[in-house]
Amino acid sequence: MSMSSHRRSLAALLAATLFSLGTGAAGAAEEAVVVPPPAVDEAAGSGTETAIFAGGCFWGVQGVFQHVKGVESAVSGYAGGDAVTAQYETVSTGSTGHAEAVQVKFDPKQVTYGKLLQIFFSVAHNPTQLNFQGPDRGTQYRSALFVADPEQRKVAESYISQLDKAHVFPQPIVTKVSEPTGFYPAEAYHQDFLTLNPTYPYIVYNDLPKIENLKSLFPADYRGKPVLVMKVKG
Repeated sequence: MSMSSHRRSLAALLAATLFSLGTGAAGAAEEAVVVPPPAVDEAAGSGTETAIFAGGCFWGVQGVFQHVKGVESAVSGYAGGDAVTAQYETVSTGSTGHAEAVQVKFDPKQVTYGKLLQIFFSVAHNPTQLNFQGPDRGTQYRSALFVADPEQRKVAESYISQLDKAHVFPQPIVTKVSEPTGFYPAEAYHQDFLTLNPTYPYIVYNDLPKIENLKSLFPADYRGKPVLVMKVKG
């Protein structure tokens, strides 16, 4: 498994330093924010729906959605750029147009797109950080929503406006809403990374607290057993 990204090594070093000082995982790099549910949401439809979320390192975003009831799969990958550049080392240069993203397939009868947005803005990432997230820097870590249809766009844009008007966050939300140009699954070693590597320092410090926040703030939507890519593919 190659973890050559500079931001992973820096984050791991930071976490190790904190552990040596006795801090442990006492605080996440990004704190959860209590946000109201969306005033505008989609009507509960039939069949599986798909949505794409980008909010920093895909390890934590994938891990959060894998623990949400009604989510049938959550796959880490790349969105926003071309197929030819959808490769980790290339995306990590920040010059491809891609964002590290997670494609979520869900049952709208169990969880709506609006509820997934509420979780995304509350515990999965900080939507006020432009082209970075916590220790990670670059356009590949931007906050973005790639909407599947006009209804998703309406819900997403309405919710961003609602949260900004309510001053839920101290700074404006910078999340961009656009149609996907394609979604490209990431390399196998990135899939289910949070579940498979629970002691990896970056995960311990930056991402495990997100799972605890999901459990605490959204108990009705939390499930303890995550839906994993390897199970879906199997």
